[in-house]
Amino acid sequence: MDFVTEIYKVTNDFPKSELFGLTSQIRRASVSIPANISEGSARQSSKEFNHFLHIALGSAAELHTLILISRNLGYVSDVESIELTLSRILKMLSGLIRAINK
Repeated sequence: MDFVTEIYKVTNDFPKSELFGLTSQIRRASVSIPANISEGSARQSSKEFNHFLHIALGSAAELHTLILISRNLGYVSDVESIELTLSRILKMLSGLIRAINK
């Protein structure tokens, strides 16, 4: 959830013309990661939890693409920090998925 806060801070500096474009998409993708982990953990079965973890994984991949697009447009300069955190999140999600599938 700390990562979501950072993403919101980064997107505050985006042009106002992107409010309903990239800004909104980036924020929704970042919020989707912890939200799906939380929702999945409240489910009754490992299979359902696994499903929601895969959705979170997809949101993380989507977020990565959106951040790269934002960099290409000149909206984000410090992409490395975001990518490092996102990489850690992807590794944790993948590890949790592997653990649940055992």
